[in-house]
Amino acid sequence: MNQEAIIAVKNLTAGYGQQVVLEKVNFHVHSGEVVAIVGPSGSGKSTLLKHIIGLLPPLSGEVWIKDKDLWAITARERRDLLHSFGVLYQSGALFGSMTVFDNVRLPLDELTDLPEVAKNLVVRSRLRLVGLSEACGKMPSELSGGMQKRAALARALVLDPQILFLDEPSVGLDPITSAGLDKLLLDLSRSLGITLVVVTHDMESVNTVATRVLMVDDETRSIIAEGPPAELRERSRNPRVRAFFHRGQAEMEAM
Repeated sequence: MNQEAIIAVKNLTAGYGQQVVLEKVNFHVHSGEVVAIVGPSGSGKSTLLKHIIGLLPPLSGEVWIKDKDLWAITARERRDLLHSFGVLYQSGALFGSMTVFDNVRLPLDELTDLPEVAKNLVVRSRLRLVGLSEACGKMPSELSGGMQKRAALARALVLDPQILFLDEPSVGLDPITSAGLDKLLLDLSRSLGITLVVVTHDMESVNTVATRVLMVDDETRSIIAEGPPAELRERSRNPRVRAFFHRGQAEMEAM
């Protein structure tokens, strides 16, 4: 793994207006890592992600992506930087009036000047990458939940991002479909060298895909644990971390 820090969050206080959700958060993500952000419901996982991907400005602190301070650069520079990474939203966010092919092609139409033939080749290659070559002409409503997530993933990959952010990718999926998505994400990370940042409550997915875990806590409003999932699960001295990971383990065993 390349040890270059591709994301750096420095003394970030995150929230909405006067409502503080997280305080003085610090962490780095290195190029090629698969980092999972976990924590109890309401602990600020998705809020943290929204600040990192530019949807919310920090109340204080900094978010650096690829050596640029996201909120200290010009609006145009920030827009260009945001277009350099992919995001898979929890809902998938596919446009219901457009075919799968056109959904995936949309970023190319809006953000590039590629010839039509080149755009079509890129779209087909990304759909093939996620196992949806046969779904080009289908509407999102004709796809299963797992296939919709894969279509949204193809769209997130269509501009060849170095970083891919995923918000609860397995939500709403059955265990088998979720496991298939986990395998796909691992394959993409390994074959393309993409850095993945995954917000998730799915501890089985965390144990499968993550090289490192950040655990946020609603009581301290900060990151209380950081490290490989097995290390946090088996050797953490923090009782809140142990309880969280072993509760997740108990839930998996009960399935």
